[in-house]
Amino acid sequence: MATQKNNVVTYGLSGKIGDLLVFRQRNGQTIVSKVSEQSKTVSEKQVTQRKRFQQAIVYSKVAVEQPETGERYKAAAKKQGLTAQNVAVADFFEAPSIEHINLTGYTGKAGDKIEVLVSDDFAVKTVRVQIINADGTMVEDGEAVPNGSVLWVYTATQNNQSLDGDKIVVSATDLPGNVTEEESSL
Repeated sequence: MATQKNNVVTYGLSGKIGDLLVFRQRNGQTIVSKVSEQSKTVSEKQVTQRKRFQQAIVYSKVAVEQPETGERYKAAAKKQGLTAQNVAVADFFEAPSIEHINLTGYTGKAGDKIEVLVSDDFAVKTVRVQIINADGTMVEDGEAVPNGSVLWVYTATQNNQSLDGDKIVVSATDLPGNVTEEESSL
């Protein structure tokens, strides 16, 4: 792939020339590449990926039109030299990552803190924490609050008498609705 800047001959040129070259415009540059070859047979993985890409395009169009998300995507796009739709499509494909669940501040008392480090390629929307007893009964379920860019803090609201065998389930959601879940035992 070749890139041209301010070339008088190719300036503003876009489209396909025969089965040899494709010209595209991106950020004021003319990009030249050879025509890609496409196979006649389509695998099941390709069909699945194409459907996901269609979903990503639909999401990006809707998200960019929404006042709050659109402005966030546009601001990020401007910094990266991309379009807001490009950033939204990339965000659609990347789920949040739960890096660490810190249970040292949780002793089973109301007011105890559970800290969760969560990151995403764009933004984390919500972090939900569930505390479940060993017998499967729910002690409590609620949302953590952000405390910085990647730290989320959940404050327990219920006293939990027995921590033996209990588990903490954390789920993180990003703007497109991708969910990552992680479980930690006490």
